[in-house]
Amino acid sequence: MAAPGQGTTADQQILSSQWLGLSEHLIAKIYPVDNRGLRAGQEQIEVHAPVIAGGNMEATLNWQSPFEQSSPDSKAPALIAMLQSGALLPGMNDFYSFFGWTSKSGSGSADVGAIERNIKKFEGRSGITKLNSTQIFTGMPPIKINVSLVFRAFSDPKREVAAPLQQLWAWALPQKLSGDSLVARAAGGGDGIDGAINSMFPSVAPQLIGFQYKQRTLAPMVIETIGEPIDAPIDQDGYYTEITIPLTLATLTALDRDDMKKMMMSGSYSSN
Repeated sequence: MAAPGQGTTADQQILSSQWLGLSEHLIAKIYPVDNRGLRAGQEQIEVHAPVIAGGNMEATLNWQSPFEQSSPDSKAPALIAMLQSGALLPGMNDFYSFFGWTSKSGSGSADVGAIERNIKKFEGRSGITKLNSTQIFTGMPPIKINVSLVFRAFSDPKREVAAPLQQLWAWALPQKLSGDSLVARAAGGGDGIDGAINSMFPSVAPQLIGFQYKQRTLAPMVIETIGEPIDAPIDQDGYYTEITIPLTLATLTALDRDDMKKMMMSGSYSSN
């Protein structure tokens, strides 16, 4: 791969440690993109780093059973549980004994023995059916990728470790957060649509990024979490000599079957 800080074109800048001899397929590449998944900016900055064991891509699919509450179990749960388990009958026997009734006697026109036999028929029965246990798909959040990127210094900790780490933080954090009050923004925002935008939306969201690893490319994505173990080893100047950065990336939108198929077959994905 290219040496740190160098690239294949004059406008391309690769921030990375030196990993001579390591397959390109084992190097993750992160770069800025626009909301269509296309590379953003004239200066093509990329951060390259290998992914250590433990990285995974996961999708959470929300399935719910909305008809569960339509069964008799939900209307009188304690009574239904006693009928199904057979726990109701011993309690009724105690009730009969209190009044001096037996299975051969009756209370008015009620046949206690018949009542006991009918109650016993409920044992082991359930109100759950295929209909009221049917699940429906209620949506899914974007697909997430959890990775740990490794940077280490071969000759220059500032260039091989500090520079790519700083760039990852720059992409993860908002590009700009306004420090002015609403009144100050309204007074100095200007006229027209630009003035309204500057007044109401003065800050700039974090940079969208693309993620390429092995035969897959996903873009646009966002950096949801980033970690920096501040106890990592350093050199005499205070720069990290080796550090592992945990990242959680997420697609900008949820993906469907066709999106995943395109990503698998062509090695790239864009939500647009």
